[in-house]
Amino acid sequence: MARRTPEIVVDLLLIAVAAVWGASFLAAKELTGEVGVAPAVALRFVIAAAALGIVCLIRRERMPRGRGLAIAALLGCSQAAVIGLETAGVHLTTATNAGLLISLALVFTPVLESIAARAWLPRTYFVAAVAAVVGVALLVSDGGLRTPTVGDALVIAAAAVRAVHVTASARLTRGRQESTLAVVLVQLVVCAVTSSAVAGADLPAAAGRLTASGWANLLFLGLLCSVFAFVVQLWAVRRTSATRASILMGTEPVWALAVGVAIGGEAVGLPGLAGAVLIVAASYAGQAIERRHRRGRASVPAPSAPVTMAEPLRR
Repeated sequence: MARRTPEIVVDLLLIAVAAVWGASFLAAKELTGEVGVAPAVALRFVIAAAALGIVCLIRRERMPRGRGLAIAALLGCSQAAVIGLETAGVHLTTATNAGLLISLALVFTPVLESIAARAWLPRTYFVAAVAAVVGVALLVSDGGLRTPTVGDALVIAAAAVRAVHVTASARLTRGRQESTLAVVLVQLVVCAVTSSAVAGADLPAAAGRLTASGWANLLFLGLLCSVFAFVVQLWAVRRTSATRASILMGTEPVWALAVGVAIGGEAVGLPGLAGAVLIVAASYAGQAIERRHRRGRASVPAPSAPVTMAEPLRR
């Protein structure tokens, strides 16, 4: 029982991350409609970096140095790429589509982990991956055959980069002693600086154009979807596998669909619903296959050496 309680806490917090991220697509779509993509991303990260900076100052967190600082900055660049692609994508497609397509990270992450571990996945996993691709085709078809929109393509790219980011976070931060809050602060500062540079001179004017609902969306994205979610994600991924984190955060498309339809008033036809179900089901099936494969490998002792766990299941 002593080991189960921390795992439950990690699971619940990752599901909470999925919930706020699922709601973030509608908030991001509304915010970009007010100020544009680049200012929306920059303002989100400026708010997030300032808020977490105050927390770290109060707590007197020790900032990472040397290799730890370089790792945090690198992860900040990948995180900025994820949010930038995701925000640009949701601006050009529906919040529902974006929330469902981002779940393809569930398919991409195990592939990256297997490549890093030099242990290829079984064929059945790739059957699930093909099913997920079919689901994408149904989702974006809108009742007829057509290529994905630019927005859909950008969100799919964001899913691929997110898989890289989650895998890299697990591998690069494993065993390191830097404060989670300090590492995330470095990431947010990198994100704020790079996105502000992209937004350029339009950033102050964009802040001045914000309405009350715009500020509400901005604070939601900056404080809950960035500070809370990024801290929990990094904290949790250091205590579990990147794949398990992706499984639990994989409820994100369910939240995105619910928020997009119930609050955003977006409509999803029967082909789209079939595609949504196929994407989520195939993603979870792929995760289950990967998990069984990983556990099977862990239970097989090396032929001429004591059994060791170079890739522990709990991190």
